[in-house]
Amino acid sequence: MVDSMKPGAIVIDLAVETGGNCEYSKKNQIEEVNGVKIVGYDNLPSTLARDSSSLFAKNLLNFLSPHVNKENKTIDFDWEDETVKNTLVTKGGEMVNELLKDK
Repeated sequence: MVDSMKPGAIVIDLAVETGGNCEYSKKNQIEEVNGVKIVGYDNLPSTLARDSSSLFAKNLLNFLSPHVNKENKTIDFDWEDETVKNTLVTKGGEMVNELLKDK
C-alpha cells in the first residue's frame, strides 16, 4: 500500500504498539519510504498539546458513541452509516474505501 502512495503522504499507525498496521512502522519512530512518512508513535495522544489531545478524545467519543450497545457492552458498527463508510479503509482484508482504492 505504501509503495503506491504519492511522495508527501503521511501514514499514522495507531496500532504500532501491537505490531502495527503498516509493514514499515517502527515503534516511536518516523520512517520515510519513497517520500511517504510513516509515524509509529505508540501513544500519539500524549504527544499532542493538551487542547489537541482533548479534542482528539472528544472526536473519538463522538464517533464511537452512536455505535455503543450499552446492553451488550459492545461496539456495533452500522456498516451503511455514512460516517462509518467514509472513515472505513479496510474490512475483511479488502480495501473498501472508494476514495483510496486504486483506480
